[in-house]
Amino acid sequence: MSPAPSPRPTPITRLDAAGHARACDDVLAVEEPLEIRVGGRSVAVVMRTPGHDRELAAGFLVTEGIVRRRDDVLDIVRCTDAAVTAEANRGNVVDVLLAPGAFVDWARLTRHVFTSSSCGICSKASIDAVRAQFPPLAARPVVRAGVITRLPERLRAAQAGFTATGGLHASAVCSLEGELEWVREDVGRHNALDKVVGAAFFAERLPLADRILMLSGRVSFELMQKALAAGIGAVAAISAPTTAAVEFAQASGQTLVGFVRDGRMNVYAGTLAR
Repeated sequence: MSPAPSPRPTPITRLDAAGHARACDDVLAVEEPLEIRVGGRSVAVVMRTPGHDRELAAGFLVTEGIVRRRDDVLDIVRCTDAAVTAEANRGNVVDVLLAPGAFVDWARLTRHVFTSSSCGICSKASIDAVRAQFPPLAARPVVRAGVITRLPERLRAAQAGFTATGGLHASAVCSLEGELEWVREDVGRHNALDKVVGAAFFAERLPLADRILMLSGRVSFELMQKALAAGIGAVAAISAPTTAAVEFAQASGQTLVGFVRDGRMNVYAGTLAR
């Protein structure tokens, strides 16, 4: 699939502190809808930054509990034919082709799901249904505090899209030694996470039990749920978690660390080694 588009220059009027106005261009992150189909059947529309769409679709299906194994998916193709009626949508529709015998619980997909770039849990039928999808982890990974302190700087250095636009979130899958293995950016926090999960899915590396997930923003309930779906036992973030995220991490056996800044951090669930 095509790489992410270049940030888009947009004409604006810029006002300085003295109230003087001048015309100039600002660079904005691209946000467009992506329709995800499974066997021709529409299951979701997500607002995302184009690029890594195959990984986004695969990660979405994994974290929604729709597919479990790499062998379940034959291919993910972009729809550009007459089945995509609106010309503006050409290239913004992907279809997941399942392997013969792959089981899909279509009852979970009784309605189309629209997920905005900033909202995740509102697309769920119920919170209880989400909690019931994935069992708690058998054991937490051993994560060292010194490794966590190095992750924000390494993640920031890998955020080319954010450097250009200031408008993209990032998720990174890291080794327990702090090496970044996959980094993905998107206008949506949930999409960025689905993209790195999709990358691991295609690399046949799921579950990610011995990895750390590093997030550029705050941590919500759904981000913890998506991490658990990928088998990730440790999540660290530059910003704050919500109460639901902390409760979920405690119940699921995940380590959760927030406010990782300037060598400081808050441990909300689990423990860190020195």
